Amino acid sequence: MKTLFPELFRILVDAKIEFIVVGGAAAIAHGSARLTQDLDIVYRRTPENLDRIVKALEPLKPYPRGAPPGLPFKWDRRTVEFGLNFTLHISIGAIDILGEIAGGGGYDDLAPHSVQIELYGVRCLCLDLETLIYTKRAAGRPKDFDAVAELEKLRDKKTHRP
Repeated sequence: MKTLFPELFRILVDAKIEFIVVGGAAAIAHGSARLTQDLDIVYRRTPENLDRIVKALEPLKPYPRGAPPGLPFKWDRRTVEFGLNFTLHISIGAIDILGEIAGGGGYDDLAPHSVQIELYGVRCLCLDLETLIYTKRAAGRPKDFDAVAELEKLRDKKTHRP
């Protein structure tokens, strides 16, 4: 199965977007065997970063995921500035652009709890395992609770290495 992640990571990094990988993609980065269909990122909400996000994603024709076709939607700086969290369908898949997440807050809150990792040949920030577990619990969705059990096993395995 072809994944959107390599191309999307390259687009985000090349555009110098400040973001942190969270959600299912972060879980995979930490060793989870679960599959995810979208990329979840928390983005820094500075004016410059908003401009970079809009410019980088615009060619991918962002549209609200699950919205009926033809709904008036304009992907621009004003939309991102007045919104916070966006679940988007893009021409290469799906991405969740999140201004903040439950249990973790925004980019500046999460940055100290992130690690620099290499994913698909590019370096980026990814939520650390302990904070990922905490935020998945805080989200409170059944699928997140299922993921927490696996993530806790991964954490325990890492902390019990000789």
